[in-house]
Amino acid sequence: MTDESRGIGGTVGPPWSVDVLADLHAGVLDEREAAELWPLVNADPEALAIIEALEATTADLAELANEPVAPMPAEYAARIDAALAAEMRVTPAFQGAPEGQQEQVAPVVDLAAARRRRNKRIGWGAGIATVAAAAIAAVAIVVPTTREPDSGGIAQPAPSAPSAPSGPSVGGDGGGAEALVGKAIGVRDFGSLKTEERLDACVAAAGMDADVRPEGIRPVNVAGKDGVMVIYTTGKLAQFRIVAFGADCGPGNPSVLFDKIIGPK
Repeated sequence: MTDESRGIGGTVGPPWSVDVLADLHAGVLDEREAAELWPLVNADPEALAIIEALEATTADLAELANEPVAPMPAEYAARIDAALAAEMRVTPAFQGAPEGQQEQVAPVVDLAAARRRRNKRIGWGAGIATVAAAAIAAVAIVVPTTREPDSGGIAQPAPSAPSAPSGPSVGGDGGGAEALVGKAIGVRDFGSLKTEERLDACVAAAGMDADVRPEGIRPVNVAGKDGVMVIYTTGKLAQFRIVAFGADCGPGNPSVLFDKIIGPK
């Protein structure tokens, strides 16, 4: 029960108004009111208990200023970076400047519109991952067996035909791959490599650290070659390293189709 009166000029005492005790504790009452209330509060255990609780809460809140700030989860930081990278479009700042000497600046982007486009991209990325996962689960590949004369009669799996390139097409040097980053963040579609272990072997063969977790993985068609694009953060805002491995990569054969940095230098 809260008594909205401030006590002075009316009844003061149990049941105490928490508002009055909070104002008294915070020192917002004038000196005359405070001088009259403190002796009554000090003589009442219930009122003192409320004052002590307020004091403890104030101390706890003050300690929060000294607590370390937890970093933003990498997943969300990567999505923000991807959205910023997708929104950055350079345009000439001075149309009258000589060609090749025009200063490049990023245009002002409506924040609400950017957020709508970002959310749409994230939604598309989730849809692509769902469709890809459903396709992988639905298709079973039956490998016939053959007997080789020198195999001792032991059945050996017949070599499988190379798979047709899947995923969106990009240039041989990775041209156009930057447009796929926003949709690939958070996606883990290993495409023709099928498993994370095979991708790790490709990464290690390329001299990269397989323990670094990519921000996104998705199949791509690199100038007609079946590949898997892997996205890494670089530590710089809105900048990513994208590496594409061929379907034949593995231990001792990195088969890197392209390796490039996108975003602001």
